[in-house]
Amino acid sequence: MIIHHLNCGCMCPLGGALYDGFSKGLHAHLACHCLLLETRHYGLVLIDTGFGSDDMRHPERRLSRFFRLMNNIQRRESLTALSQVQSLGFRAEDVRHIVLTHLDFDHAGGLTDFPHAQVHLLQREIDTAHARHSWLTRERYRPGQWQGVSGWHGYAAEGEKWFGFEAVTALRGLPPEILLIPLAGHTLGHAGIAIQDANGWLLHGGDAWFYRGEMGQATRHCTPGLRFYQWMMGVDNGARRENQRRLRELSLAHGGEIKMICSHDALTLQALQNR
Repeated sequence: MIIHHLNCGCMCPLGGALYDGFSKGLHAHLACHCLLLETRHYGLVLIDTGFGSDDMRHPERRLSRFFRLMNNIQRRESLTALSQVQSLGFRAEDVRHIVLTHLDFDHAGGLTDFPHAQVHLLQREIDTAHARHSWLTRERYRPGQWQGVSGWHGYAAEGEKWFGFEAVTALRGLPPEILLIPLAGHTLGHAGIAIQDANGWLLHGGDAWFYRGEMGQATRHCTPGLRFYQWMMGVDNGARRENQRRLRELSLAHGGEIKMICSHDALTLQALQNR
């Protein structure tokens, strides 16, 4: 299995280093860290999609005005998963599966760029996104990003244990080395994606945490801007904090076996791309 680390979106909210911990100017730089897996027998597998082509061309139709303004979403089509898949010499139809951490606008916008792919995520996320029962769910879940997409596979949050966490194994049509790890809090149906290759395990934690300093050390460190954003976006902040605590313990106990990444830390993404 070959793993490509892609940046499928850029958000530059006001706040600079108070958000991302490194920017020198007024604006921060948050990535949308997605993965493209080249598998031997299962085709290409995309882990999250970031923003899609239509999000870049027609943001007013696809994205909420609130988040367009708050996050200062950059309109660069070269950052879409489709553009980067094509730059690697593949076609859209080569992406046979998409595995989603959740359905937020900055994670699922590229679904319509890959209409032939099978889509895998927790069933609770599907149900919550379709209900859109509150202002926040209506702003974060954008049905226009899923229009015409078929081949949905929803999974219950149950299965064998993975390093003490619940895990959904045997995803339909996917290799056994790819697992869904339920991590509720940011959304009710949020999940991490665990992937095993020759180098060990990689856990894409999605938005279970936002900042590199939240893992790999005994005491959590996070910038003020991202602390606020996590709280604002959290549907169940008690569950989110508890899962962060468990993930931090996992990173300390098994750091040599598991590489842990989140979606929006630009420095983590850059380091992995440079490798």
